[in-house]
Amino acid sequence: MNIANLKTHPGHTAAAAHSPARPLADKSAQGLISEMVYSEENPWVTQLILLPLLQQLGQQSRWQLWLTPQQKLSREWLQAAGLPLAKVMQASQLDPLCTVDAMVKALQTGNYSVVIGWLPEELTDEEHLRLTMAAETGNAMGFIMRPFSSLTSGSRPRNGLKIHSSLYH
Repeated sequence: MNIANLKTHPGHTAAAAHSPARPLADKSAQGLISEMVYSEENPWVTQLILLPLLQQLGQQSRWQLWLTPQQKLSREWLQAAGLPLAKVMQASQLDPLCTVDAMVKALQTGNYSVVIGWLPEELTDEEHLRLTMAAETGNAMGFIMRPFSSLTSGSRPRNGLKIHSSLYH
């Protein structure tokens, strides 16, 4: 079974929830950190969940930052995905040990609507708290991307929304 697991960790207020009456581009929304666990064999599920959100965030005047471990974003893929080429920045070849620190710094600036980072391991509670505080400070969204294969059998989910790919089949 292929699983895409989205764990949403809203800030300390309910303002992180978005309704049709309150669009994501609304500047008064609080910061948000989410973890997306995805299947490397079937990344299309992740694209169905994440891409629409990134497209909407691309309407803001702020940048999108992608902190990728090895892959370089393709211009053709960005265009086909409907993401704004002029607002997407990427740092590749980033050591996973530095990814959380880089995300914290980027989220705090307020220059980015979203910061996406790939991590091989689950966040510690301290890392999650640092990211949440940074996202709230910068009024930004942060996404932690983690392949399903890196989950440990004893890992406990944090409170949040879980979306399984079986719901889309």
